[in-house]
Amino acid sequence: MAQRIQNLRRAPTSSKMARALDFSSRRWALRIIWELRVGPLNFRALQAACGRISPSVLQRRLHELRALQIIEKIPRLGYRLSTAGEKLFQVLAQLDKWSRDMPVPLEQK
Repeated sequence: MAQRIQNLRRAPTSSKMARALDFSSRRWALRIIWELRVGPLNFRALQAACGRISPSVLQRRLHELRALQIIEKIPRLGYRLSTAGEKLFQVLAQLDKWSRDMPVPLEQK
Protein backbone atom coordinates (compact mmCIF):
# COMPACT_ATOMS: atom_id res chain seq x y z
CA MET A 1 0.00 0.00 0.00
CA ALA A 2 2.79 2.44 0.91
CA GLN A 3 4.49 1.80 -2.44
CA ARG A 4 1.22 2.53 -4.24
CA ILE A 5 0.87 5.88 -2.43
CA GLN A 6 4.48 6.79 -3.30
CA ASN A 7 3.82 6.00 -6.97
CA LEU A 8 0.70 8.19 -6.94
CA ARG A 9 2.63 11.10 -5.44
CA ARG A 10 5.22 10.85 -8.20
CA ALA A 11 2.66 10.58 -10.99
CA PRO A 12 2.89 13.64 -13.27
CA THR A 13 -0.89 13.85 -13.59
CA SER A 14 -1.29 14.30 -9.86
CA SER A 15 1.42 16.92 -9.28
CA LYS A 16 -0.82 19.98 -9.71
CA MET A 17 -3.55 18.48 -7.55
CA ALA A 18 -0.98 17.49 -4.92
CA ARG A 19 0.34 21.08 -4.82
CA ALA A 20 -3.22 22.43 -4.56
CA LEU A 21 -4.00 20.09 -1.68
CA ASP A 22 -0.73 20.93 0.05
CA PHE A 23 -1.44 24.64 -0.15
CA SER A 24 -5.10 24.36 0.85
CA SER A 25 -4.14 22.36 3.93
CA ARG A 26 -2.07 25.25 5.28
CA ARG A 27 -3.77 26.74 8.28
CA TRP A 28 -5.89 29.80 7.47
CA ALA A 29 -5.40 29.73 3.67
CA LEU A 30 -8.95 28.75 2.80
CA ARG A 31 -10.40 30.81 5.65
CA ILE A 32 -8.83 33.96 4.18
CA ILE A 33 -10.36 33.18 0.79
CA TRP A 34 -13.72 32.54 2.46
CA GLU A 35 -13.64 35.86 4.33
CA LEU A 36 -12.76 37.80 1.17
CA ARG A 37 -15.98 36.58 -0.46
CA VAL A 38 -17.73 39.73 0.82
CA GLY A 39 -15.36 42.05 -1.03
CA PRO A 40 -12.11 43.87 -0.31
CA LEU A 41 -10.88 43.88 3.29
CA ASN A 42 -7.87 45.66 4.73
CA PHE A 43 -5.38 43.80 6.91
CA ARG A 44 -7.05 44.61 10.24
CA ALA A 45 -10.55 43.82 9.00
CA LEU A 46 -9.34 40.53 7.57
CA GLN A 47 -7.55 39.67 10.80
CA ALA A 48 -10.73 40.40 12.77
CA ALA A 49 -12.83 38.32 10.37
CA CYS A 50 -10.47 35.35 10.72
CA GLY A 51 -10.51 35.39 14.49
CA ARG A 52 -7.40 34.12 16.23
CA ILE A 53 -4.92 34.39 13.37
CA SER A 54 -1.64 36.01 14.31
CA PRO A 55 -0.46 39.01 12.28
CA SER A 56 2.68 37.18 11.14
CA VAL A 57 0.74 34.14 9.89
CA LEU A 58 -1.80 36.37 8.15
CA GLN A 59 0.99 38.32 6.48
CA ARG A 60 2.64 35.08 5.32
CA ARG A 61 -0.61 33.63 3.92
CA LEU A 62 -1.45 36.89 2.15
CA HIS A 63 2.01 36.89 0.57
CA GLU A 64 1.53 33.27 -0.57
CA LEU A 65 -1.97 33.94 -1.92
CA ARG A 66 -0.71 36.97 -3.84
CA ALA A 67 2.21 34.97 -5.26
CA LEU A 68 -0.29 32.36 -6.49
CA GLN A 69 -2.44 35.18 -7.94
CA ILE A 70 -5.45 34.06 -5.88
CA ILE A 71 -5.80 37.47 -4.25
CA GLU A 72 -4.87 41.01 -5.25
CA LYS A 73 -3.84 43.98 -3.14
CA ILE A 74 -5.68 47.17 -3.96
CA PRO A 75 -4.29 50.50 -2.70
CA ARG A 76 -6.39 51.99 0.12
CA LEU A 77 -8.91 49.11 -0.02
CA GLY A 78 -6.88 46.10 1.02
CA TYR A 79 -7.16 42.61 -0.41
CA ARG A 80 -9.69 41.05 -2.75
CA LEU A 81 -10.13 37.82 -4.64
CA SER A 82 -8.69 37.71 -8.14
CA THR A 83 -10.44 35.91 -10.99
CA ALA A 84 -8.63 32.71 -9.94
CA GLY A 85 -9.64 33.38 -6.34
CA GLU A 86 -13.28 33.74 -7.35
CA LYS A 87 -13.10 30.35 -9.05
CA LEU A 88 -11.57 28.82 -5.93
CA PHE A 89 -14.28 30.45 -3.83
CA GLN A 90 -16.91 28.69 -5.95
CA VAL A 91 -15.34 25.38 -4.93
CA LEU A 92 -15.51 26.47 -1.28
CA ALA A 93 -19.15 27.48 -1.73
CA GLN A 94 -19.90 23.95 -2.93
CA LEU A 95 -18.08 22.54 0.09
CA ASP A 96 -20.17 24.83 2.30
CA LYS A 97 -23.36 23.53 0.68
CA TRP A 98 -22.20 19.94 1.09
CA SER A 99 -21.43 20.52 4.79
CA ARG A 100 -24.90 22.00 5.40
CA ASP A 101 -26.62 19.12 3.58
CA MET A 102 -24.91 16.38 5.60
CA PRO A 103 -27.39 14.25 7.59
CA VAL A 104 -24.95 14.14 10.52
CA PRO A 105 -23.28 17.47 11.37
CA LEU A 106 -19.50 17.68 11.33
CA GLU A 107 -18.03 17.88 14.82
CA GLN A 108 -16.86 21.24 16.09
CA LYS A 109 -13.68 21.46 18.12
